[in-house]
Amino acid sequence: MDLSTSYLGLELPHPLMPGASPLVDDLDTVKRLEDAGAAAIVMHSLFEEQITREAWGFERDVIAHAESSAEAQSYVPRADEFRLGPDRYLEQVRRIKSAVSVPVIGSLNGTTPEGWLNYAKQIERAGADALELNFYYVATDPGENGADVERRLVEAVRLVKASIRIPVAVKLSPFFSSLPHLARQLDEAGADGLVLFNRFYQPDIDPEMLDTVPSLHFSTSDELLLRVRWLAILHGRVRASLAATGGVHTAMDALKAVMAGAHAVQMVAALLQQGPKHLATVRRELARWLEANDYTSLRQAQGSMSLERSPDPGTFERGNYLRVLQTWRPTGQRT
Repeated sequence: MDLSTSYLGLELPHPLMPGASPLVDDLDTVKRLEDAGAAAIVMHSLFEEQITREAWGFERDVIAHAESSAEAQSYVPRADEFRLGPDRYLEQVRRIKSAVSVPVIGSLNGTTPEGWLNYAKQIERAGADALELNFYYVATDPGENGADVERRLVEAVRLVKASIRIPVAVKLSPFFSSLPHLARQLDEAGADGLVLFNRFYQPDIDPEMLDTVPSLHFSTSDELLLRVRWLAILHGRVRASLAATGGVHTAMDALKAVMAGAHAVQMVAALLQQGPKHLATVRRELARWLEANDYTSLRQAQGSMSLERSPDPGTFERGNYLRVLQTWRPTGQRT
């Protein structure tokens, strides 16, 4: 079965790859991912806060003052809490690039134009084949409007694209008022791919300690539905490649993402829970299903369930909404 796909201009044997996660911190694990057939290796993000600490003595100049406020102590992780500092991160990109034969995709989370630009160049020089810009941002200022948030993102992409030669993907959240409009803006700014979606990790509250508590919950297949919806809406409407991340645990999950329009499918929780070998299992089962259902290639299924195939996407979306509302019945009542 031909599972080949094209993502960010990279020709891949299939769409399955590990998403950004701690899996890349250990070189042996990275090699196991390649042995399991990973189409590419995606690094976890390098955060601008890490860069700031190293470049300007953040630990000395900022954290020293932060100790004066109990609340401020927990705002930003200390240097030793980051998995890889800036120099080690770049070195890990080099090591992985030397150790595997598949493409290596770096990841960067910036907050300023300088942060996006400077380390985008360094990640490229370290040997990355592509770069994922992880736009994780929560608007908390009532004076900041949505257009300003989007404009800053688009300008960051335009700046990075003008400064490096490798392909650039943008990892987005679903919390934009008009995601298709933003996608088109990013397309025009030169983005080579869009990754849907960033997971927002919600902190819990410790009432006794009067503190926030980091809370990490693995995704489930249920989370894929949001990705499938927007992949289906964007497929065929942007030049950029589309990738799904979040909620892909099984071959059926991967198939749904592809049918909605994904060119690449990133897996994280399933690989953390079941190990790199699970990627090979998903690949085999995906190929088996396509063959059993008379597909000759993955590309034949790609986008087959997108809204592009609907003559009236707006009506299609509203129709689905109405159908969902009407399908519920009390327990025991026949539908």
